[in-house]
Amino acid sequence: MGACQRKIAVHDLEVGMFVSDLDRPWHQTPFPIQGFHIRSQDDIRALLSHCKWVSIDVAETRDSVELTKVSRPAFGTQSRHRGEGREELHLPPLSIREPVTYQPVTTLKREVKTSKHLLEDAGDALDRLYDTFTTQDIRDLRPVAVIVNKMVHSVIRQPDALLWLSRIRQHDDHVYRHALNTSVWALVCGRELGLNEGLLNHLGLGCLLSQVGKTRLSAELLSREGQLSPEEYALYRTYVDEGMTILEESGLSRAVLSVVQGHRERHNGSGFPEGIRGDRIPLLAKIAGLAEFFESLIGPRESLAEPMTPAKAVALLYDMRNIEFQDDLVESFIQAIGIYPTGSLVELTDGQRGIVVSHSAERRLWPRVMVMTDRYHAPLKTAKVVDLAKYNESRTATEILAIKECLVHGTEGLDPAGYDGAGAESRWSFARLISR
Repeated sequence: MGACQRKIAVHDLEVGMFVSDLDRPWHQTPFPIQGFHIRSQDDIRALLSHCKWVSIDVAETRDSVELTKVSRPAFGTQSRHRGEGREELHLPPLSIREPVTYQPVTTLKREVKTSKHLLEDAGDALDRLYDTFTTQDIRDLRPVAVIVNKMVHSVIRQPDALLWLSRIRQHDDHVYRHALNTSVWALVCGRELGLNEGLLNHLGLGCLLSQVGKTRLSAELLSREGQLSPEEYALYRTYVDEGMTILEESGLSRAVLSVVQGHRERHNGSGFPEGIRGDRIPLLAKIAGLAEFFESLIGPRESLAEPMTPAKAVALLYDMRNIEFQDDLVESFIQAIGIYPTGSLVELTDGQRGIVVSHSAERRLWPRVMVMTDRYHAPLKTAKVVDLAKYNESRTATEILAIKECLVHGTEGLDPAGYDGAGAESRWSFARLISR
């Protein structure tokens, strides 16, 4: 995986080859995923319009017959068979009115320290709020709104910090954790899209409140979410309408309520509760739906199957473009979180293991990784942060250090909470390890 690269002209590419690098920065091309297999001639034609040569990863090259059967070009004209027959819906590109361009104004080290207790405070506020939904009619949403505003400011200052904190934080209650992590993913995506601060506040609050309807469902039903019978799933789907009933007299803005009501709708009309599609789904609800789905793929659940790795979840999202989610929204989400999102557990090509600390748009396959084990998976006495992009600058193709694979949450010997100062006793200082 990246250990054996070969430079070739684009016109010499063949179906089955794995493109690992281009003759120009990835962010200057329309290819949102850095590193992909050539699945059809359409992919080659797309590359020809942007590049003269590419590097291919010999170890990743697959049998061309296998890929031809897929009949799904990665970046060219979409095949009618993509998505196993599910309807595709193509819309004009998203248009953000007066988009805001955000630049990080603080370091990851400083923002992690500043926001260290923010998610804990958010969890406590949600806990108290959700408890009131079953005991009284009047609910004070101001504490949650204050927390959302702090989360928005943190994401604007430095988007990787809350992603890191949300991925390492342990939380026993799935509903609270799901709502909280969904909000973080959505805010990072909204920042990438250029939403102004007011819209980001509406988006974050809507995501935090999107799960309130589940307080009307039994804990036993929720514990089997994803393994429900048709009758049980019909009951489960009512949580959105129940949430709207709970919040209808709350005085929340229409924008916040649109997130609660529309976060389970889907681009092609396959969602619920109303089955609306395309432009009928409000933008904030589209973002929330994408973030909520992504979190449902990677979030650990004791009673359910092993969660997806973030890398596999990103690949699945890319396959769902113009099916369940609008294509340019998916691409913006991937651009915002990276191929290996912050907090992903990974193994490098030399066997070392660690966790992704941050990524750059220019080198999305080479993020910064906090290495926690040696090549034999034994814990290191001192953790170290390796910037793969800088490490590989002056190295040959055979010397490149890259990510071999993304590991599942809870992989033995990789407890990132033990390497930072966010609520756990530790001999390591995460802030000390981060250099920028």
